[in-house]
Amino acid sequence: MKKKHFWRDHVDLEAVKGKKWLLAAYLILRLLVILTMIAQIINKNYENVYICVLTLVLFTVPNLVERKLHVEIPDTMEIIILMFIFAAEILGEIREYYLTFPFWDTILHTINGFLFAAIGFSIVNILNENKRVSMTLSPFYMAVTAFCFSMTIGVLWEFFEWGMDSVFGLDMQKDTIITAFNSVAMDPGGHNIVYHVRNVADTVLVYADGTQQALGLGGYLDIGLLDTMMDLFVNFIGAVIFSVIGYFYVKTKGEGRFARHFIPEVLEDKPRKPESGQ
Repeated sequence: MKKKHFWRDHVDLEAVKGKKWLLAAYLILRLLVILTMIAQIINKNYENVYICVLTLVLFTVPNLVERKLHVEIPDTMEIIILMFIFAAEILGEIREYYLTFPFWDTILHTINGFLFAAIGFSIVNILNENKRVSMTLSPFYMAVTAFCFSMTIGVLWEFFEWGMDSVFGLDMQKDTIITAFNSVAMDPGGHNIVYHVRNVADTVLVYADGTQQALGLGGYLDIGLLDTMMDLFVNFIGAVIFSVIGYFYVKTKGEGRFARHFIPEVLEDKPRKPESGQ
């Protein structure tokens, strides 16, 4: 019986050989996750242990995609993906950076929009350059496709957050404290007239038994709407940025050095080569 090795089955050592920055990032991040998981086991935080296991599994996805689809993900993009996973799962969830740093979620959604635009662009670019596929798309169409792909992923993710909150009682769509809002529901006459509520000082909960609880929030508690819209907006910004970069990359026939670090290429029985400067 053939002996299996977990490391060899999940990490292509030949693929990272000579790529010191990628290998260093992979090893350091994996070690940090393992140490975090040990600490969570000791503290009996088993939900966080699951997050650590999920993170280790997600770390293998880029390499799995390369091996199964015979593509080469640029080192820069792969390192960013690994760091993104670590920042979202370990720092964001376990270390509670989402609460400590209000901008943390915004930064990650911006990066998400950028990365998925790059992935969408790469898919179209690979088809565009494949001689077996009879299609030639213009740079503008490729940029628009990349943008739409990224925004679709962003919307699907917000659906996922809403679903987890609705079905499992989580709070992935974080609340926002605001001091003013507009609503036709507040119109005293019950007409379709916008009623402007200003200078809201607090939110008071009134329970079915008549008891009341002042939350002391300093404003009105918006349940997830503003958070969702901000996530989609920064996803939009990230998608637009890469779509513009991708457009000029194709327009100049691949001369853009920056774009090369984010566009995977199909391996046609060629050995992987380290990126220049590594």
